[in-house]
Amino acid sequence: MLRGGVRRSVDGYAFFIERRQAGEPRLGMLVTRKHARLATRRNAIKRCIREAFRLERHRLGSLDMLVRPPYNAEPGKAMIERLRVILPKVAS
Repeated sequence: MLRGGVRRSVDGYAFFIERRQAGEPRLGMLVTRKHARLATRRNAIKRCIREAFRLERHRLGSLDMLVRPPYNAEPGKAMIERLRVILPKVAS
């Protein structure tokens, strides 16, 4: 997917997208130690990405999406709201 899909970057987020014929959208996340040293913080970032994806899933269509957040990403409501705006734009 990293090689074959389309790469788009918005506000420091990198999205790797690959269209599929049918089915629900699928999410992958790339959150490493560079993003946060502590596992609890990495997990919080992943939870925010997952929640935004869940809320926007119906608008995305059939695709596989890999999300890599910026290294200075702060997990929280602001991150979820920002991703809710970005995800439909990137998927179209």
